[in-house]
Amino acid sequence: MPLILQEALRGLFYAPFYVALARDAFAAEGVEIRFTSSPHPNETALRVMDGTVDVSWGGPMRVMETYHKLAGCDLVCFGEVVTRDPFLLMGRSPKPDFTLADLKSVTLATVSEVPTPWMCLQHDLREQGIDPSLLDRAPDQPMAANFEALCKGQLDVAQLFEPYPAMALELGVGHILYAASTRGPTVYTTFVATRGGIERHREAFMGLTRAIRRMQAWLTQHDGEELAEITAPFYPDVAHNILASSLRRYGQAGIWARAPDISRQGFTRLGESLLEGGFIPRMPTYEDCVDQSLG
Repeated sequence: MPLILQEALRGLFYAPFYVALARDAFAAEGVEIRFTSSPHPNETALRVMDGTVDVSWGGPMRVMETYHKLAGCDLVCFGEVVTRDPFLLMGRSPKPDFTLADLKSVTLATVSEVPTPWMCLQHDLREQGIDPSLLDRAPDQPMAANFEALCKGQLDVAQLFEPYPAMALELGVGHILYAASTRGPTVYTTFVATRGGIERHREAFMGLTRAIRRMQAWLTQHDGEELAEITAPFYPDVAHNILASSLRRYGQAGIWARAPDISRQGFTRLGESLLEGGFIPRMPTYEDCVDQSLG
C-alpha cells in the first residue's frame, strides 16, 4: 500500500524532495509513494490530520500552530530538509553596506502567502533593536506582484524567494540586500505526519527517512547545474539558467540540511519567531512537536 505524500506548494527551495522523487530514492528503500499537492499551504496540516494524506512536507510552523488550535493534536515533524530561511530582501538599488536598520527609511513588501518569512524577519529586526510595526510596509499582495512592482521601480525592497531574485538579477532590476539564511539555523521544512500514522506504517516511514538521508548525501556531491538538470521537469516555467542560478545560490547559502535530524537550535529559533510575532501563544516544545524515533 503506497504512502500518500503531499507537497505544500511548488517552491525551488523544495528541490531536494524532487531529487528524491526523480531518483526513485523512496522506491530504493522499499517505499511506494503516491505523490499529490495540497490545494493551499494552509490546508497542509489539516489534510494530514484528517487522513487525506499520510505525510506531507512543509513548515514545522504548521505543527506548532496546530498544537495550540486543536486539543489532542498528534502532528509531528521529522526529516529536516530546509534548515535555513530561503528568503532574500531584494532592493531596487544596490547597497553594499546594507543593514536591517535601513528598512526604516524605505517601503518594504513582505510575503503574504505564508506567515513564516515575515515572522522570522521581524525576529531579526527586534534583535537589532528595530520595532517591526514602525516599518512602512506595502499592502499585501502575492510575491509575483511584488516582483513586478520591483521591476517597475514601484517598490524599494521586496521579500522574495527564488527564482524571483535570480530573475531580478538577470534583468538588472534588483539587488540582493539581505539573505535570511545568514541568521543561521531556522527549521524551515520537514516532513509532517501524525504519531498514529507513523505507528501504523513505521517501516515505511523509516524507509522515507533513509531515502532523505540518501538524497542529502547526493546533494553534497552535486552542484546547482546538476540539480537543475534533474529537477527541471518539476519547474517547467523556470528558464534553465535561472533555475541553475537559483539552486546554486541556495546551495552556497547552506539552506539544505546535511542530515534529517531536526536541529534543536533551528527549532527554537522558529518557535521564538512565531511566538514574538503573535502567531502562537506560547513556546512549543521540541519533544511535543518532533518525532525522534525514525533515525
